[in-house]
Amino acid sequence: MDLQLISEDVDDIVAIRRHIHAHPELAFEETQTAALVENSLRKYGLEITTGIGKHGVIGALKGRNSDKRSIGLRADMDALPMSEGNELEYASCHPGRMHACGHDGHTAMLLGAAKALGSNPDFEGTVHFIFQPAEEGGEEPRR
Repeated sequence: MDLQLISEDVDDIVAIRRHIHAHPELAFEETQTAALVENSLRKYGLEITTGIGKHGVIGALKGRNSDKRSIGLRADMDALPMSEGNELEYASCHPGRMHACGHDGHTAMLLGAAKALGSNPDFEGTVHFIFQPAEEGGEEPRR
């Protein structure tokens, strides 16, 4: 893979990470993050499956001989129920919620990998990009 290709996308990946950081969603509430992930993966040309564990998204990218082998790459999407104590320009817009866990970075990096591989799928097998909701949350709240 051409490292130049990845380096050209760094600003986009940082912007995605900062957007997710500013708009954290708790477990089982990741609607905006899931939509961002789904739209990005569609733009990158991946096959999409949504609704896994409520808001989970999986993107599949097929290379040569895609039925012979596969690998899964995973990132979490949910935030934690805690207040952010900094004044960054991309600090949480939602009091009592923040990405102290790094899931904003995980999601952005995995989207970056999907974009890079999607632009040149010169590999054998299938890559499954798995975006997991509710990693921090345990059980879904009862209504």
